[in-house]
Formats: sequence, structure tokens, C-alpha cells
Amino acid sequence: MPFTVLPAIDLWEGRLALLTADGPASSAAFGGDPLAAATAYVAAGARWLHVVDMDLAFRGEPANANLIHALCAVARVQASGGVRTAPQVEELRRLGASRVVLASAALDDEDAVVEIVGRSRPGEIVIGIEVADGRIRARAADVDLELASTLGWLSAAGAEALLVTAVDRVATIAGPDTALVRRVARAGLPFVAAGGIRSLADLEAVRAAGASGAVVGRSALEGSLDLAAALAWSAV
Repeated sequence: MPFTVLPAIDLWEGRLALLTADGPASSAAFGGDPLAAATAYVAAGARWLHVVDMDLAFRGEPANANLIHALCAVARVQASGGVRTAPQVEELRRLGASRVVLASAALDDEDAVVEIVGRSRPGEIVIGIEVADGRIRARAADVDLELASTLGWLSAAGAEALLVTAVDRVATIAGPDTALVRRVARAGLPFVAAGGIRSLADLEAVRAAGASGAVVGRSALEGSLDLAAALAWSAV
């Protein structure tokens, strides 16, 4: 099965950004232009873009709708950024997103998540799992959940796919958390790994550990990862 590499495009106030320890910060890569980054990623061979609306995640304000719609015209988009409700899912689908990541912040309301998953069309919903110190801990909300039991009820609810983020590796090039990848792989759900990926060797490591894909953020944005080579490798 092909391994999917998704270059990330983080949006903050309509510009490219990175998440730092102090919160979202503008990025000078591609002149700060998200569409320029998307065009370059597609030219390198990207089939998917992972688009994060950080205004929505950290301010609760969906400030990038027009930009997300434009990005959806460039490639298939996996849209994310603090998505918690069915109306937010539907709005991102209306803008053109091929699939939507339901945030870890939503997971403290099991009934609501089960309802969203149950009402969604096949392939539409990915469940975001942000992990810190072995537990699910949403960065933009007060959520602290046990990992294994949460994966259990998500599987029982019919969740089709996960986005598993190693919180301490986000926006770094420190390498992936392969122990976390192996732990989640035991649940048997397909998932994309995120956080710290810096090289083709890191992509090979997360695939070997059980992930079905990976998000590449800073390393693609700043050029330390040869994205074209990574995308060509992933298609084999």
C-alpha cells in the first residue's frame, strides 16, 4: 500500500505560519504566501495538502475560509485546526476539503464524536490524536484522556482514520516519536503520523513502525527535506 506524505500548510491571519512554543508565528518561507507553497508542493508531486487553520484552533475564529477554498482548488486538502462540531465539518467540506480532521479538543464529548462519525460519508473524517507524555492532550483545549481506551471507543464508533501528533515534536526537526507510532499501530486503525519529521529516513522509520502516512511541516517549508524525493519514494 502506498505511504501518503502530506506537506503541511499552517495558516495564521491569512499567511504561512509555524506553531512555536509561544504560539503561531509567521513564516517567511515562500514569501509567506500559502498559495505559493501549495503550488510548489504540488509541483514536487504532492497529492494531498494538510491545511491547518490556526486562527480557528487558537482563537475559535475561522478566519481563512477564502484561502482554504483557494487551496482546495490546487490539491486535495485534509483540513484541520480546532474542528469540534458537525457545522464546522460541513463548512470545511463546503469550502472543498476532501476530508476534515476532528480535533482532539472534541474528544471529551464522546457522544458528539460518535454522532459526527456516524453521520459522515466514507473517507470524510479523520480523528486528531494529540499525544503528550503518553496521554491525549489537546494543545488548544483542556482535554486530558487515556490513549488506549480512547482509541478503543473510537474504533467501536467506526472511526476510519487518525492523525496522530507527537506534541513535543511539532514544528521541530527533532525526529519522529516512533515509540508512539508503534503504540498506536497496535489499535489497528490506519493513521498518519505528525511531529518532528526531518528526512526520508524518518519517513521510512514511521512507515516501518506502522503508520500509513506522515505530515511534513517545517522540514518541507524550510527545505531541509527533499520533498520531491520523499514524494517519489512514497508513491512506490
